[in-house]
Amino acid sequence: QVQLVESGGGLVQPGGSLRLSCTTSGISLGDNAIGWFRQAPGKEREGVSCIVSSDGSTYYADSVKGRFTISKDAGKNTVYLEMNSLTPEDTAVYFCAVDRIPQSLRAVRIRLGEVLSESDFGHWGQGTQVTVSS
Repeated sequence: QVQLVESGGGLVQPGGSLRLSCTTSGISLGDNAIGWFRQAPGKEREGVSCIVSSDGSTYYADSVKGRFTISKDAGKNTVYLEMNSLTPEDTAVYFCAVDRIPQSLRAVRIRLGEVLSESDFGHWGQGTQVTVSS
């Protein structure tokens, strides 16, 4: 059974940092790309970042580029999202999910600059709340 569990959220001041973890079971990170999404109150879920294990490709939404870094530890079956220079606009529930698109195709889509689509992902975790406020 595939299961993803997010952790690491919390309350942080503007300009601060957090590291989110997505611990997986029932899948191999080597065989699956993992994406991070976020959903703020009253807004649609937004694709934030994605990592493709087969070639190391990474995707970042324009809103987080240069501030967030995605990484993985295959030995721990965990994907991380390091978030720096946080602003109140980053406040949201953050989710991780397994990419249903083959990794080779996801890598092509990243090179083409395509944004992440929620419908391409499954096995969603329960989410972790990130609140950026003074």
